Amino acid sequence: MLTLRCRTHTDEARRAAREKIQSVPAPQTDPAVPAPPAVEPALLAAAGRRQGDRLPVWFMRQAGRSLPEYHQVRAGLGMLETCARPELVTEITLQPVRRYGVDGAVLYSDIVVPLRAVGIGLEIKPGVGPVIEEPIRTRADLDRLQPLDPAAVEPVAEAVRLLVAELGDTPLIGFAGAPFTLASYLVEGGPSKDYARTKALMVGDPELWHDLCERIAGIAADFLAVQIGAGARIVQLFDSWVGSLSLADYRGSVAEHSARVLARARGLGVPTIHFGVGTGELLPAMAEAGADVVGVDWRIPLAEASRRIGPDHAVQGNLDPALLGAPWPVVADRVRAVIRSGAQTPGHIFNLGHGVPPTTDPDVLAKIVDLVHTEGPALRSEVAR
Repeated sequence: MLTLRCRTHTDEARRAAREKIQSVPAPQTDPAVPAPPAVEPALLAAAGRRQGDRLPVWFMRQAGRSLPEYHQVRAGLGMLETCARPELVTEITLQPVRRYGVDGAVLYSDIVVPLRAVGIGLEIKPGVGPVIEEPIRTRADLDRLQPLDPAAVEPVAEAVRLLVAELGDTPLIGFAGAPFTLASYLVEGGPSKDYARTKALMVGDPELWHDLCERIAGIAADFLAVQIGAGARIVQLFDSWVGSLSLADYRGSVAEHSARVLARARGLGVPTIHFGVGTGELLPAMAEAGADVVGVDWRIPLAEASRRIGPDHAVQGNLDPALLGAPWPVVADRVRAVIRSGAQTPGHIFNLGHGVPPTTDPDVLAKIVDLVHTEGPALRSEVAR
């Protein structure tokens, strides 16, 4: 009985407290006083050429490869199997954010995931890369490339939702492969040194080539739309192998298809990054394809890249990843040089000129992030003076 009386007394006290709270009028907001603005993440600000005091930094292929915790959680699992497990994707994507404090989390996935989702037989062979079971080289082959059903990449969408819930203000970076790079895998059957079959198809049967790229562009755009719909706040279009083309071939055979993918993403309200390797001569045309940010590899300084693409685009890059194994004082000086060059552009996102090599010491990346964050503002101000 004693317990019952105490519980009843407690219930009555709670009811009284609730009634008291409800009787107090809610504070009124003065419409003349604007609400304090939300702080824009540094990565998104730089992408929009609104560079603040913080210089944002992230690394392509930061999720995985060089991290021991990555190899531990992925032990015994193939790449594509891992990409199909949302909880595992979430953990791997978060690992570099926890370790380095980077300004963006790039989704752990692969550019061939949507190709497999539309029914293309492929596997990612360790040490080789994507290998296509039946390459696409004729019009009859093209019929095997069907539109992407969003349900087929639901694990990717679920991973994005889980990540957004964990990341807070840190933006999630979604991505897709660009039409030329995906087409090169489909036509060659895997990685290539000279893209001879791809180029021969491109110039020998331009109608088939454009039909192929049009289908791939639709798949890539839909794949980005799935990620954006689930919460990705910025996306990157990887055209890793487009640097093998001449400017004329890029403009005549590739640019329109990349532009279609980028336009779809921008139409969904997120900033876009367009990246390729060996693209110094293509940079103006890549900028014309419509991205907010143009990724630059290590072959030309960021200031020169910005001069080529014009003031309407931010830049991303561009420390040579091969230098990560050099003594730290050397790496630090190169990082500072990249920051100073980036300070001469309308907006700069610090990154490597390509992906993190698998042999990279994670401590070096941690030091780079710390240097960019601590010295970046002063170095940029020094250039501005």
